[in-house]
Amino acid sequence: MGIFKTMKDDMDVVFEQDPAARTYFEVMLTYAGLHAVWAHRFAHWFYNRKLYFIARSISQISRFFTGIEIHPGAKIGRRLFIDHGMGVVVGETCEIGDNVTIFQGVTLGGTGKEKGKRHPTVKDNALISTGAKVLGAITIGENSKVGGGSVVLKDVPDNSTVVGVPGRVVIQNGERVRRDLDHHKIPDPVYDRCEYLQEQINSLKTEIALLKEGSTKEHVNKSL
Repeated sequence: MGIFKTMKDDMDVVFEQDPAARTYFEVMLTYAGLHAVWAHRFAHWFYNRKLYFIARSISQISRFFTGIEIHPGAKIGRRLFIDHGMGVVVGETCEIGDNVTIFQGVTLGGTGKEKGKRHPTVKDNALISTGAKVLGAITIGENSKVGGGSVVLKDVPDNSTVVGVPGRVVIQNGERVRRDLDHHKIPDPVYDRCEYLQEQINSLKTEIALLKEGSTKEHVNKSL
């Protein structure tokens, strides 16, 4: 695919995902996520030719201007959309498929100093929401969503939604997960667990109150 066709694809996905985008001119000049993707494609070209210093220099200059750090060794597919993007970090051995959406504050990182493949693989059509941390050589399946603020340490199957700390799969129905911007409208297993525990506490309080009431009546009867 030619460089200009790739650049147009990168801009087209902005219009599909961001209702605030108005013109190609505006998108080309003002979208930091787009600039970071373009800089990475340039840096990756040098990285593949073992010109590591030049590649890292381009990466760091891009980080300075966009707030998005993508290691030049990362492999990125077509039509990656990074919305806002401040604080996004993508590790060296990370692999990102086509039509992936990433929001601000996302980390696709490693878990230690191990060598080899140590960063996530994000498959096609996945969505990684605000502040999510995806760590280690794990795989985020096709059409899957990672909820905002989640910490994901295990593989996520295709067509799934994962939320929480640590992340847990809460939706897996075998159908395509709709990719939209309502990434906050997803189940919250932590809240559900707290609700369950509160119900148990209320039940125990009721039982204790009944036991106390029965004990008091028994004591009064004995006194009489």
